[in-house]
Amino acid sequence: MTLSKIRNMFSNSENLRIGYIGLGKMGLNMTKNAIDHGHEVVATDIDEDAVEEASRYGAEPANSVNEVVENLDTNQRIVWMMVPHGDPVDQTIDKLKDCLNEGDIVIDGGNSQYEETERRSQELLEEGIHFFDIGVSGGPDGARNGACMMAGGPKSQWNRIEPLVSDLCVEDGYGYFGSTPNGHFVKMVHNGIEYGMMQAIAEGFDVMQKSDNDIDLEKTARVYNNGAVIESSLIEWLKEGYSEFGEGLDEASGRANESGEGRWTTEAADELDIPTDVITDALDARLRSQENPSYQGQIITLLRHKFGNHSLEGA
Repeated sequence: MTLSKIRNMFSNSENLRIGYIGLGKMGLNMTKNAIDHGHEVVATDIDEDAVEEASRYGAEPANSVNEVVENLDTNQRIVWMMVPHGDPVDQTIDKLKDCLNEGDIVIDGGNSQYEETERRSQELLEEGIHFFDIGVSGGPDGARNGACMMAGGPKSQWNRIEPLVSDLCVEDGYGYFGSTPNGHFVKMVHNGIEYGMMQAIAEGFDVMQKSDNDIDLEKTARVYNNGAVIESSLIEWLKEGYSEFGEGLDEASGRANESGEGRWTTEAADELDIPTDVITDALDARLRSQENPSYQGQIITLLRHKFGNHSLEGA
């Protein structure tokens, strides 16, 4: 049996030919995941080594955004962006507007701010181009083996991309949440909740680490993650971190970084006059740790490293 036939056995859908722009730790793994499910991928990135790795796995390499588009089917082209939020998204969309046609589809799978997503959607709509905002959770491992996705965009086009989204996700791990920017809005709130959960874990284990009770923290994390109410992926990653680095977590910086979405969640809540004390305090704790490194900051840095492959050096 050929490799392509083996890959197609895992596919739940019709095979698509899609463009992929951005082959970082998430985009490259999602490209491989899509290929495993029988989809054809034309891929590009500013990192030539990443393009080469995608090519070795079966993607068709491209040297530019324009070349990606030129090598897609002309019927209804689908281009998935996985680039950092902010200017890189706008710059990529500007290039796409010059070479896409009316009826084509652009997907932003990054962590873009939802108000910027709404603006971009309107700009593309003026060109007759459909736009989906899809928040992706699960880190690089999820991108490779099955992610969780939150989608927003035109309902009339959802059936066109849903089979692809389904292939890229774990079972029951995706949803369509209505028009743009609902996908990025739901993902933003997900990350805000994540901030609060991580901070609570960090505070609790900080209490045990500094107590005189000689608590085995790795054992505690293992027990917490087998039948306890707080059983979670975060606790599992903390257990793995203690096993790998020891209870001192010396290799993890005490300066915890923040990527924006916790802050965006509190700003959205302020506009709605809704208190978000836990998320706000969690964000403030990260900012304080950048001036005064702490064990709590080390735990946050470790967890970010485990699920997102972020640097252990922190902020």
